Amino acid sequence: MRAPQDDVGVCCAYVEDAVRTKAAMNAPATFSFDVPGDAARASELRRVKLLATAVLLATFASFIAARMLLPIHPAFGFIAAFAEAATIGGLADWYAVVALFKRPLGLPIPHTAIVQSNQRRIADKLGEFIEVHFLEAAPVEAKLRQVDFGSFIADWLRDRKKSEDLARFALRLLPEAVSATETSGLMTFITRRVTSQLVSIDLAPLAAGTLRGFVEEGKHKDLLDDIFRAIHQTLTTPETMSVIREKIRAELPTLLRLYRADKFLVNRIVASATSFFEEVCNDPKHPFRAEFNQMLLSFVDKLGTDPAFAKRIDGLKRDLLARPELGALAKNVWSNVRTFFERSATGETQVLQQYLTKMLVEAGEALAGDAELRGEINQGLVAVLTSFIADQKSGVSTFISDQVKSWNMAQLISLIEINIGKDLQYIRFNGSLIGGLAGLALYTLEYLLRLV
Repeated sequence: MRAPQDDVGVCCAYVEDAVRTKAAMNAPATFSFDVPGDAARASELRRVKLLATAVLLATFASFIAARMLLPIHPAFGFIAAFAEAATIGGLADWYAVVALFKRPLGLPIPHTAIVQSNQRRIADKLGEFIEVHFLEAAPVEAKLRQVDFGSFIADWLRDRKKSEDLARFALRLLPEAVSATETSGLMTFITRRVTSQLVSIDLAPLAAGTLRGFVEEGKHKDLLDDIFRAIHQTLTTPETMSVIREKIRAELPTLLRLYRADKFLVNRIVASATSFFEEVCNDPKHPFRAEFNQMLLSFVDKLGTDPAFAKRIDGLKRDLLARPELGALAKNVWSNVRTFFERSATGETQVLQQYLTKMLVEAGEALAGDAELRGEINQGLVAVLTSFIADQKSGVSTFISDQVKSWNMAQLISLIEINIGKDLQYIRFNGSLIGGLAGLALYTLEYLLRLV
């Protein structure tokens, strides 16, 4: 059981998290390079940048040296052409790579720092792209159908530890739910609704149907036998015989009392009654049984059709519902239920938690063995989630757009450079190489044309 201090600590931590979250919402989003491998990628990026810059400087130095050595031999002209074009290509691609994220050399050159300058437009287009292409109903539904939600739920419930945690969590909510039910007026509403429903029930036809089924099933025969046995046992007890004898003595003339006729009459009455009861109990076809059946069926017919019977039963029902003892009993039952819930929530008693855990585990076992039910669950969840995503995808688009707009672009660009900057730097190598080859080809063509 968790101590109250733990709950206080959790609440304090929750408040602190909420304050930090609120403060973070008012500041640009920041990023950290804590992802495994970021430090190594940053180091590799610096190495490639230095290498690309070294290549650029090398081509420029080669161009200067080849131009100076050109009078010595015409071959230096080809080297100079290659180095000149390679330097230009490297510079052009360096400018292109830098201009994509930053302003080259910090100069306010138009159409540079493209990502930073178009942050809001990129955010809106990204959100729109996600909404239109990623959250389309057909692909979303197809993806959801690949998930077996039913098996996941079954496996989750079959894990006793998880079912225990779920049961414990549900029980912790019970006292709050009970308090909310009492303070919100929901209990009064439920009580009134239940009372009105009970009042509206017509008990006469219901009682008549129940008694008719009781008679048709022959259960009244056992009831008659039990009644006769109970009467027989009561009559044969000394106490009952003494009471009957006193009643008879009080009614007999004095002369008969002197001859103790009361005792004779009591014995005859008890003997006759006992004989009658034994005859009825031992003879399934005794005429009294038929008369008893007819009497019960006649009573059932009157109960179902006679307005007087219906009125008397309805009056009894209303009197019973109006009794203050019934309200006190309901309050006492509710109080006991609430106390039991509170004890279960605090862990004082484990009965309800064990029962709920067992019920959840059994539900998981049943679900695991019912493929049809799992299919229905999957189909239902796919329909619900597809509809939910369709209704909320515009909100997702807005959320993504707002998030991108709130990002600290300087840090984001650094993060992008760490992850894809190495590939962008290779554009500079390619630019130098392709530019040098193009310059060499043009110089060769020019040289050949001069020879002609």
